[in-house]
Amino acid sequence: MFERPLTRRAWLGGAAVTALGLAGLKPGPSSAASVSCILTPEQTEGPYYIAGEKLRRNITEGRAGTPLLLHAFVVDATTCRPIRNAAVDIWHADAEGVYSGFGAGASSRTFMRGIQRTNAKGLALFRTVYPGWYQGRTVHIHVKVHVGGSVVHTGQLYFPDSLTDAVYRRTPYSARPNRDTRNASDSIYRNGGSKSLLSVKKNSAGVYVASIVMGVQRS
Repeated sequence: MFERPLTRRAWLGGAAVTALGLAGLKPGPSSAASVSCILTPEQTEGPYYIAGEKLRRNITEGRAGTPLLLHAFVVDATTCRPIRNAAVDIWHADAEGVYSGFGAGASSRTFMRGIQRTNAKGLALFRTVYPGWYQGRTVHIHVKVHVGGSVVHTGQLYFPDSLTDAVYRRTPYSARPNRDTRNASDSIYRNGGSKSLLSVKKNSAGVYVASIVMGVQRS
């Protein structure tokens, strides 16, 4: 299904990501306060959102795929300070490009969906798998951020194409070759997606860790 981009444009500067210490995943309040934060780009919710997802860290439900740890930081776009107890709500396709609750995934409404609260550092952690692709879209994760009961951000998170190419050479992704859309040709990505590109590294156990800092307005 086609996902129409939103018209609001806002950005999270690369300087903010660097100053928050993303590489070490340990942002400090002094460094965060020393930079000027900007809003993360708003993007379409898309057709696959289901409200009332489970509060949980592991959203795989045993489904196959390359393990992925998502580290999502939420900071105040005005002060750059971490926001504690924000609800980070994510959903994405499984390795076969299927969303729970829709089409081939209609029998379940929960796989690859979940909510986590941010800690004192503004960090929400998820254990999932690398998303699969489906026709017309580049690889992505949907996200909403709720603060004080209100949605303060709706967006999408993206992966470097070179990394996706490497992951997709392995099973179970290799059973579905020839993905038809890359970042540069994706209509949603072109509307600010480069500012929501995940930083992905392997940890000591060889598991991919994807990180993003999302600057939001509290109201």
